[in-house]
Amino acid sequence: MLTFKAMGFSPNLLKAIEELGFLKPTPIQEEIIPLIFDTDSDITGLAQTGTGKTAAFGLPLIEQIDIHDKQTQVLILAPTRELCMQISKDFQNYSKYNDGLRVVPVYGGANIDTQIRALKKGAHIIAATPGRMLDLMKRKVAKIDQIQTLVLDEADEMLNMGFKDELDAIMEKSPGSKRTLLFSATMSKEVSRIAQKYLKDPVRITIGKQNSGAENIQHMYYQVHAQDRYLALKRIADINPNIYGIVFCRTRQETKDVADKLIKDAYNADALHGDLSQAQRDHVMKRFRERSLQMLVATDVAARGIDVQEISHVINYNLPDELEIYTHRSGRTGRADKSGIAISILNYREVSKVTQIEKMIGKRLQKLPLPSGEEICKKQLFNMIDRMENVEVDEAQIEPFMEAVNKKLSWLTKEQIIKRFVSLEFNRFLKYYRDAPDLNKKANSPVKVDAGRKDRKRKGSGKEDFQQIRSRRKPRGNYVRFFLNLGNKDGLIPKNVIGMINDNAQDRDINIGDIDIKDSFSFFEVEEKFAPVVHDAMRHGKFKGRKVKVELALENESKGKKKKAKGKKKR
Repeated sequence: MLTFKAMGFSPNLLKAIEELGFLKPTPIQEEIIPLIFDTDSDITGLAQTGTGKTAAFGLPLIEQIDIHDKQTQVLILAPTRELCMQISKDFQNYSKYNDGLRVVPVYGGANIDTQIRALKKGAHIIAATPGRMLDLMKRKVAKIDQIQTLVLDEADEMLNMGFKDELDAIMEKSPGSKRTLLFSATMSKEVSRIAQKYLKDPVRITIGKQNSGAENIQHMYYQVHAQDRYLALKRIADINPNIYGIVFCRTRQETKDVADKLIKDAYNADALHGDLSQAQRDHVMKRFRERSLQMLVATDVAARGIDVQEISHVINYNLPDELEIYTHRSGRTGRADKSGIAISILNYREVSKVTQIEKMIGKRLQKLPLPSGEEICKKQLFNMIDRMENVEVDEAQIEPFMEAVNKKLSWLTKEQIIKRFVSLEFNRFLKYYRDAPDLNKKANSPVKVDAGRKDRKRKGSGKEDFQQIRSRRKPRGNYVRFFLNLGNKDGLIPKNVIGMINDNAQDRDINIGDIDIKDSFSFFEVEEKFAPVVHDAMRHGKFKGRKVKVELALENESKGKKKKAKGKKKR
């Protein structure tokens, strides 16, 4: 069996490794560590979350740092501040006995003056988000002209989040003699472009089947009507009284709404999203790591960098817009040889994606009926009894009070005491589920449609009524095409369009068609029956402080603007 000692680490690093409880290298560590030690090759590593990737590049890079050289020698770029902080913390743990080694995390959303002071003291290793790093480079505070190694961690997510320009700028200002290590869970076209452009004949390491689901994770889903998602989430939480998990939502607003409802309904939950200050995020994460929270409701972006062991459940309140992210989410559970459960709450239109997910992860998703009120009450009752049976009784502490307690309860029989004890916590479940609907039966019944809704008058763009405009356009299948006054120059990407629709429209299950982003404007399509909702909701929205203008695109206008855009490109 290969050991860390056999890999050639110094006594100081071995001591830290032992204290961290690392028993043997993981597969990715077995592959990457010798490559960093024994070659000068650039490396592309494809691996899922939780494979030990940070230690795979971190341990050998720390070993190669020259403590006496105060210049920055290693730059690590990561998509989120949470991941930067986690990487920095891991590096500090690894280098616990390497006196004098300085690791500095820099990221947006925090005081830049504090980070400037830290960098001026010297940083052998910088862990940074691309935007803040580029800002500090322009201020001539962060200097990378002497770096020996550049690490791109979770490159796919950095590109998904729109950091392409920042990555290009940083890469171009870095020395050509450096070594580049690129790590990603997926090899998208953009990741491939970065690799081809900036890596020199990289050695490619793939750990496990790309996008595969861990063997010890069970994948399952429940099918409900869209409006019953929250009720389904409550039942999932109630049937799993010891749940310790993450609930993934698509948008910040949805994250807030779901968390607020859970808190109001007495669930032990809180939200993690981009609108929180760093102090608030740290407070939420501290509570979650300490298990003061049972459920953390988060967006994909906010959850990046969360490294918490023994998560029992990952719940997809909505499937991600890009199905590859499903593996990122589910990879939060089932770590360190522990079992885990990945649950998805799907409506009818999303069920068609199950086959795609199964093909992607190479495993079946089990369809389950939502638990009934009776099943939940039974589970909660026996969980309460188990807790009572296993509670530790401190005889010395409780003895002085027992005489008064016995006297107070002397008028009750043993059976009456037990009933009252159980009812203290149990009554709310009995009351809630007494008349609760059968969501499985409801899910198999047709949705009632407001017949008058589609005939209601909607305000247009200020010149004509919505219905009058729609009557003049040539329909494209079941979809309606909209014009949007934002484009590439505004930093708009398809993900932003989807986010704006979800944030502004109350219906979270709107079918979205083609998204066509031009230089200064865009077109997007939504299913015809949702067009009035989207039109009314989005015309009052904002994007990066700019007012959003949304109009129905007539067929000839759409073609004309396409021709105009093409003409501009030729010039």
